Amino acid sequence: MNTGSDEPGEVAVAADDMRANGVHSEQEGEPGLGSRAPEFIKARRVLHVSWQVGVFVVGLAVVVAGIIMLPLPGPGWVVIFGGMAIWATEFVWAQLVLRWTKRKVTEAAQRALDPKVRRRNIILTVLGLVIVGVLAGIYLWKFGLVMPWKIKDQ
Repeated sequence: MNTGSDEPGEVAVAADDMRANGVHSEQEGEPGLGSRAPEFIKARRVLHVSWQVGVFVVGLAVVVAGIIMLPLPGPGWVVIFGGMAIWATEFVWAQLVLRWTKRKVTEAAQRALDPKVRRRNIILTVLGLVIVGVLAGIYLWKFGLVMPWKIKDQ
């Protein structure tokens, strides 16, 4: 592809190639891929690499904190996606992962708003609650309300 050409056909082909490779222009609603570091940092190779290392370390710390929060109390997934957002300020692969994730979450939200899906989810939830209630009732009828600890009257 000749970048110096003013032919409109070649510009359209270049735009199609960029879209096919996952690169979108800012005019399509999504910012371009690549580093969002300030220009004075990008102009100096050593400073830019240091910046990338710093962004990676901070993002890694946030992602690790999110992974630790998954089994523990805390917003694990939110923190993990926050770390991915930190990485996405500098790394194309993280930007692509976040775009894919946003697309999938939007699709899931649209599916959840479908009246048929909502009705099915409500029916399944009510059915599950009825089953849990019946099982709890059977347990209480058979064994009574017994506390798992023994407290002696003194």
